[in-house]
Amino acid sequence: MDPKEEVLLLTRELNDANYRYYVLDDPILSDYDYDHKLRRLEELEAAHPELKDPNSPTQRVGGEALSQFEKVEHAVPLESLQDVFSLEELEEFRQRVDQSIAEPEYTVEPKVDGLSVALEYVDGQFIRGATRGDGRIGEDVTENLRTIRSIPTRLENAPHRLIVRGEVFMPRQVFEKLNEVRLDRGEPLFANPRNAAAGSLRQLDPKIAAKRQLDILVFNLQLCEGRSFETHSQTLDYLRSLTFKVIPYTICKRGDEIAAQVRAIDEGRYDLSYDIDGAVVKLNDLAGRTQLGSTAKFPRWAAAYKYPPEIKETTVENILVQVGRTGVLTPKAVVAPVRLAGTTVTNATLHNQDFITEKDIRIGDTVRIRKAGEIIPEILDVVVSKRPEGAVPYLLPRTCPVCGAPVERDEDGAALRCTGVECPAQLSRTIAHFVSRDAMDIEGLGASIVEQLIQSGAVTSPADLYYLTLDQLSSLWKNGDKAPKKLLAAIAASKENDLSRLIYALGIRQVGAKAGRILAMEFGTLDNLMAAGEERLTQVRDIGGITAQSICQWFANPQSQHLIRRLREAGVNFTCQIQITDRRFAGQTFVLTGALEHFTREEATQRIELLGGKVSGSVSKKTSFVVAGENAGSKLRKANELGIPVLTEEELLARMAD
Repeated sequence: MDPKEEVLLLTRELNDANYRYYVLDDPILSDYDYDHKLRRLEELEAAHPELKDPNSPTQRVGGEALSQFEKVEHAVPLESLQDVFSLEELEEFRQRVDQSIAEPEYTVEPKVDGLSVALEYVDGQFIRGATRGDGRIGEDVTENLRTIRSIPTRLENAPHRLIVRGEVFMPRQVFEKLNEVRLDRGEPLFANPRNAAAGSLRQLDPKIAAKRQLDILVFNLQLCEGRSFETHSQTLDYLRSLTFKVIPYTICKRGDEIAAQVRAIDEGRYDLSYDIDGAVVKLNDLAGRTQLGSTAKFPRWAAAYKYPPEIKETTVENILVQVGRTGVLTPKAVVAPVRLAGTTVTNATLHNQDFITEKDIRIGDTVRIRKAGEIIPEILDVVVSKRPEGAVPYLLPRTCPVCGAPVERDEDGAALRCTGVECPAQLSRTIAHFVSRDAMDIEGLGASIVEQLIQSGAVTSPADLYYLTLDQLSSLWKNGDKAPKKLLAAIAASKENDLSRLIYALGIRQVGAKAGRILAMEFGTLDNLMAAGEERLTQVRDIGGITAQSICQWFANPQSQHLIRRLREAGVNFTCQIQITDRRFAGQTFVLTGALEHFTREEATQRIELLGGKVSGSVSKKTSFVVAGENAGSKLRKANELGIPVLTEEELLARMAD
């Protein structure tokens, strides 16, 4: 088949599959078939760049990171709605409309708690998406919106120009998984799905937005050239026919019907896959809307009924401390069971020591509790008048409750973190980092194998990997499998890695792969690095006071000393093998952008550093050269704006080979 025809066919098939799966919840392709077709489309686009379309399904995974968001002036203002907080106020709104419009009817829709955006199409092609901003000026988040699979990038039989408005949200299930991961990593939790969606949509790197699995519900037709409609419900039905995922609505005429539907949405809100914070009541007749017009702030033809948050009292029975995979200590209040927002709550997050101290939460206290964003149970405050005698202020432990190692406070936040490199709570993550590509690079030691080794007791420290036997590994595979021998050989080969890899593999806070190379070349051996004090360390390029302190504290920890001793006994290399004899790039700073053909970003970085140069992640006036590969984006644009010299990959190779 001709490449152009195959690209068009695959694009059509994948877009249809996205619509059936993410909008209609009726999948037509298995994950395997979808991934296979997507991979084939990526191959064709790579071989024929002229066939690559910005709206291709391959762009759902995110393009290159942006440096900033451009401002967008909305062709049709994105108005906000007047809030009402009681059914009486809602009835007053209806009566005002009834006085001006004969026999009006209304649509009642759930009010999705997300981030409002406008999507613009020209000749059926999605060309731009912007946040609401102040209603008149928003931010261009097109690349992030392309990653949302329920947003069609092509429309059939569409008008010349079309603008629709929708609410971007994060499904509850996705939100819960995201917070679980952030908890494991010791990162701050998102308070609710709306905050998570807003933060995800405003990521400068679309790849991050793509991983967040955002969704959208379209709720208004802003502009449609060449077509006219009489009612709002007609526009929603039309948008649904164009394959948009449209907000559900109910048509009501009388006040009692509206009130009943508002209550029905409230009663069923916890069965939805997304958060809502109210119901929107709109006049259905579009001509009537024009007649009523708007105030300086709100349209007169709509109102948003806001559901009051449910707050209940309960008692704190205990406070437990969990240790995440990154070593962060997270306190959790165990509370007397209470029914809240559709579920029975038995615990609430306490975030950190600062949160506990600020609210003065003590074991035995009566507290008022609610669900933040209808998801995470949180303590609002303490009912001090009901505090039992003898209740004492709560302090998090100074040693890890799992391994007993000292805990330290993050210098850039309120988190307390276990410092034990052999802490069981962190073991799987510690080993995953130790064997990763930029660290000891032990191929074949995946997460499932690591978990089995930990559960069997064969591995309690990264050093234990070098003491594994063939019998221990063979039990993890079927008889006759060659994988155990290959893994054992990979582990043995990693002993010869350069010291720079080992330093990074140790997982010292503030010390990445780049710092590992700098330290290895500066000190030559691990023993020299261990003997260096903070003052000596701060004299090393790119090693500041906080990093120096972190290195010294890490080597002083008894668990770290035990790990080093066992690695030494296993025969792991403690010597730097990198020799810099050519410093032609000394004093020069490079920025890499786009896809490189001859080596990875990491390999290019190492080559530049071995020639005495420095690699930065951002373009500034101090940048010496920008190396632009295929599909270079915002960094290349900024280099051109600042007059920074731009090199092709071939020109960089020529400078290296000179």
